[in-house]
Amino acid sequence: MRTVDAAGLPIGDDHPPRIMGVLNVSKESPYDPSVYDDPGEAAAYVDEELIGEGADIVDVGLESANKRFEVLTAEQELERLDTAVETIDSVSGDAVFSIETRYHEVAEAALDRGFDMVNDICGFADPEMPRVCEEHDAAVAKMASPPDLERPGAVEEVDDIYEALSLNGFTDKTIVDPAFGGWSEAKTLDHDRETFHRLREFRGYARPILVSINRKNFLRSIADRDTEGALPVSLAATSMAVERGAHVVRTHDVAETRDAALVGKAFARERVRRGGDVAVEELDVTTAGDARRHVDRVGGDPAVAEAAVTRVFEFDGLDPEELGALRAATAESGALCVANEGADAALLVGTPRSLVAAADAASGVTEALDAALASVDRPTE
Repeated sequence: MRTVDAAGLPIGDDHPPRIMGVLNVSKESPYDPSVYDDPGEAAAYVDEELIGEGADIVDVGLESANKRFEVLTAEQELERLDTAVETIDSVSGDAVFSIETRYHEVAEAALDRGFDMVNDICGFADPEMPRVCEEHDAAVAKMASPPDLERPGAVEEVDDIYEALSLNGFTDKTIVDPAFGGWSEAKTLDHDRETFHRLREFRGYARPILVSINRKNFLRSIADRDTEGALPVSLAATSMAVERGAHVVRTHDVAETRDAALVGKAFARERVRRGGDVAVEELDVTTAGDARRHVDRVGGDPAVAEAAVTRVFEFDGLDPEELGALRAATAESGALCVANEGADAALLVGTPRSLVAAADAASGVTEALDAALASVDRPTE
């Protein structure tokens, strides 16, 4: 996993989770506490509510990316840039300042006038964006999106998110964002939940991950909360996201999110090991899907992923014939069956590939065993 230097702020596995606070200078933005059009008031908010509460990065939005609103042109965004620049010039605290935009012209103007970083919500749909960021040696968060400047984040199938992130390549300082939220009519809450469940897969690009999950609908609906009451579910998800490998958390609730992120980091596995001159990283792989992303990255055979993960299942209520069938099947498949003599329970241990072979070999003994094996015979995702 590479570390990205964002204007002197290191982002990666070896470093604390970074908190990105949000400031909007757009009256369309739906979350009122973060919206300001007066530079002095905006700067006070940044100093007190964002940097003062632990934000490492301040992300400044010039327009709302909500699909309900008309998309501004680059020229219209540039008309609002003065307020953003005046704001960061008036801030006394220390932070990395990010400009949220989809246009390379706006990114270039912002970087020329004091911004440090870009948050590209259209994921390099503007093909000039990577060049601008590279020429300014700027970190850039790249959100998964189709190649359309008017449809940020509108990737409609979870399986397509990973590929969308590769649109127009990467810079050396790219941070990937899997685009949580209702960016299109076709995207459902279930899509967001599946994306969160598969968050480790996005480590397959070996680049830092940004998540924007604060008070999102897919979390609110779990606990039946409105936006105002959704902070607890956001904090629970923040800890889980960081434990699963996220490096930057974008939020309106800086102090609380910082604490939740630190808890997630404290209980995350130690991924980077020290092996002298040879770098060693334990890859965060829990499913064959996770493994497949890393295998693809190094140009390996995707079939290897089926042998890269070990799963453990406990079977209870086995009769002697069923237990004997499991033992015989695992002896031939490469899986393991662990059980005491006379027991009616057993552990079935193996790779997805060996478990499929064991299930095939043990089938046909009893309907009950067949049904049990059917529930675990292809644990590939």
